[in-house]
Amino acid sequence: MAHYRAIGLMSGTSMDGVDVALVETDGQTALNFGATSHLPYNDKDRSLLRNALGEAATLTNRKERPGVLAFAERMVTERHAEAVEAFLLQNNIAAETIDLVGFHGQTVLHRPKERLTIQIGDGHALAERLGIDIVYDFRAADILAGGQGAPIVPVFHQALVTAAGIKGEVAFLNIGGVANVTFVAEGEEPIACDTGPGNALIDDLMFQRTGAPIDRHGHMAARGRVNEACLLSLLAHPFFDLAPPKSLDRNAFALDFVAKLSTEDAAATLTAFTAASVLRLIPHLPSPPQILIVCGGGARNPILVRELVMRLPCKVTTADAVGWSSDSMEAQAFAYLAARVVEGLPITFPKTTGVALALAGGEIARSPG
Repeated sequence: MAHYRAIGLMSGTSMDGVDVALVETDGQTALNFGATSHLPYNDKDRSLLRNALGEAATLTNRKERPGVLAFAERMVTERHAEAVEAFLLQNNIAAETIDLVGFHGQTVLHRPKERLTIQIGDGHALAERLGIDIVYDFRAADILAGGQGAPIVPVFHQALVTAAGIKGEVAFLNIGGVANVTFVAEGEEPIACDTGPGNALIDDLMFQRTGAPIDRHGHMAARGRVNEACLLSLLAHPFFDLAPPKSLDRNAFALDFVAKLSTEDAAATLTAFTAASVLRLIPHLPSPPQILIVCGGGARNPILVRELVMRLPCKVTTADAVGWSSDSMEAQAFAYLAARVVEGLPITFPKTTGVALALAGGEIARSPG
């Protein structure tokens, strides 16, 4: 069984920057984690991505890059290249010792009902610049086969639980721009879906009201009060009545419901909404998990974690508290998924994306060397 020294890259819907992680893996049970790093987007980068999201909303062809999208794709590719080059330099790693790079790209549109998902970033250009084989476009095959295309990392979550020897029912809650859950039970195929907005609405509120990109450490929400009427209105969205698998576009929810609230109360309400939407998923699972492990950017927001602790009928902890990395888990996942793609192993499954059969996916851009 081949083992790969792989770098995983992730730029999530929070649009905060590029996470980098080194993993040695066979794409199955072997997991050996190495160094990690993060390259933040600057304000100009984030502004370009916000404009790209707006332009992408009109697309019907996933290969098209009209107007600002072409500029955004070049920027995303450049930043990912810079992130890998800096990572290799910082850790004294020679590029020729890396077998693969798992390159997710930046999601700008996700509409599975229309069989459409778009992640910008040029895999071939990245392979040429880095001189390393690039695995990219992980979601398209699943979408074309009628799946949701998301969440895509549950097979990695299952590998983590197996490697750690954790027994019982475990849920992973990844809170990026959109939040998603993986439910892992021993001997069973994982169940997964998006749960609702993660940080996206809170980030949009802060940017709109204050110009800040995020509610850092939940400071704004901590000063506000949850408006229960607004919260109930948000939770009335039909998405929450659907059984998994299901997925969301980053912009599926808007700020209209909190428009009349103060910034503090709006932040508190949206933070509660992210937590309450996870609670709405619990009845759709075979049983409540015994433990829920929070990862992604939301794990750094103590007010959001507090809301989860208050609202969920299970123990809540963070990935860092159990010896994993909250910040780097998704980047690690794409290193692992890259190995699975090269090995021809499935990366999406009926209970994670709704695809009819377990399905391989991804594209490989070979390095010119």
